[in-house]
Parts: sequence; C-alpha cells; structure tokens
Amino acid sequence: MGNAISPCELIQGIGRSSLNPQDIAGHPALHRYVQEQSQSLIRIYEESPRLASVFATQQRWLLGHVGLAMHFRRDPNDRRKDLTVSRFIEVVHKNAVASRNTADAFIKEMLHYNIAEYVAGGDGRTHPLQPTAATIERFTGWVTAHLRTLDHIDGGNRLARFLERPDMLATLQPLVADGLLASKPVREPNQTFSLFIWLNNGGIVMDWLMSGINPDHAELERIPTGVVSIGDFAKWLKLSRTHLSRKLRTAEELGSIGWLGQRGNSVMWVSHGFYEEYMIVQAAKLAVVDSAFAACFSTDRRVPSPPSL
Repeated sequence: MGNAISPCELIQGIGRSSLNPQDIAGHPALHRYVQEQSQSLIRIYEESPRLASVFATQQRWLLGHVGLAMHFRRDPNDRRKDLTVSRFIEVVHKNAVASRNTADAFIKEMLHYNIAEYVAGGDGRTHPLQPTAATIERFTGWVTAHLRTLDHIDGGNRLARFLERPDMLATLQPLVADGLLASKPVREPNQTFSLFIWLNNGGIVMDWLMSGINPDHAELERIPTGVVSIGDFAKWLKLSRTHLSRKLRTAEELGSIGWLGQRGNSVMWVSHGFYEEYMIVQAAKLAVVDSAFAACFSTDRRVPSPPSL
C-alpha cells in the first residue's frame, strides 16, 4: 500500500506488544472464539448479502481493503491523492492483487450497487470516489468482530477502546490493509483454503462450515459440520448448486471434506488438516489486526490522520 509511514507506526512499540500468529494459534480456546467470530461475519452477510459480496473471494476482499485504505488515506488538500478509478487500478496492479481490467470491473460493480459513490466534482476517470455510509458501517462490523476475538484471547479491552474512538477506523483500516497485503499466510494459504477463496462467497462458505463445528471436536481427524444438504447450502449462499458441488468434489478428492453417510445428503465433515489451514489463516489475520490496533491505540493521546499514499 505504499511506503508512507503513518503517525500510528511512529508510536508503535509504545505500550503493550501485539500478539503474533503463534501466540494466537496456540491459544487453547481459539477454536471457540473463532467460531463466534465466524457467526458474527455470517450475520453481516445475512443482513446485506450484496454488500458482503465485496469480500466474496480473497481477491475481492483485498480489493475492498485497498479501496478503503486509499479512501481513508486521502488528503483533502491534494486532489491528486483522491481515490479515483485510475489511481485504484494502479495501486491494485502495483500490489499484484488483480489485473487492471479486474480492478476496473470491480470499481464499476461497486458503483452500480451503491457500495461506492462519486463525490462532488470531476468526471470520468478523474472523478473521486468514496465508500457509502452503509459500506463503512458493515466494515466496522468486520473490525469489531475481530477485536472481540482478540480480547477473548488475552483479556484485553480493544473493542471498548475502539468503540470510544470510532473515528480511529480511518487510521486503523489502512494499517490492516498493509498487513494483509504483506502477509504470506493470508495471501498464499494452503491448498484447500486456496480452493475455496476463489469460489464466489468462498469466505462465507468456510465461515459457515467452521461455525457449525463443535469446538470440542476440533482434534478429530474427521470433524462433523452443520451442513447436510448441498442444495440448501447453495441456496442460502445464492450459489449455483452445480458450481458449489464441483468445488466440494475437488475438496473431497483432496481428502479435505466428506460425508458421514450418503454423499450430499448426510452430515458433511471437514478434515483436521483443512480445519488447521483455516485456523492458521485466521491467526495470521488476527495478528495483522492486532498489530494495527497496537500501533494506533498504544498511547492515550490523539493520533492525527495518516498521510496519503
């Protein structure tokens, strides 16, 4: 997301240190906390499926983070730093998130569905953009879900502090975006996780699978989920049953999922290996959020908005 160092980063290290992925992954109750987090993300999806589609695949998820970071890092005194279609495309390409054509199509879709909007002044590719209020609200829900998980892990008070200073979202989110783009476990997950992140709503597919797991069963080789009917699952996700079935078949061939009885009409299980893949990515993502939070909230004094890209 660029080489600029924000004031938050200048004060990083003051106060408590952030948790690392190993700290998080090794917590004995992580499974239960991440399950609660998954359920929170599912509720966001149910409240606004169209808006949640911004994060439907890993690529779109990162595209959304890039756009939000550019919005929050804008400089009101320098219109050259506005979030525009052309600047978005260049930043996406620079960070190897997607092709220029994909970035352009993404922005057009966000505008079409009122997830983003033009602001006053300019036109065409120089016209500045911004996320809508509803988009910011839903993303705030994403942040609070992860801060709640981190608080569970170490008994912290991140969520309460964030709720006292919701304006800090503009400083926090760009650092989260930087961390996600730099995280190898997040951007290059193992094979089964990779299989699902390219599926439409793939993140929600995995959250749904994991949310139906009894944490007490996490050490089993074949962990039962709450999924019984592929048809019902596809309908809830607004996915083609054929497309979902194809992905599940591939995962089955990898030994990552299966059924306790008749295929597609009995309880689905996920392998311990797949479950661990999911938890490794969650731990890496939570560590990114915690590092960003520690940078922004490690002092009581007000921190100015970060500079633009």
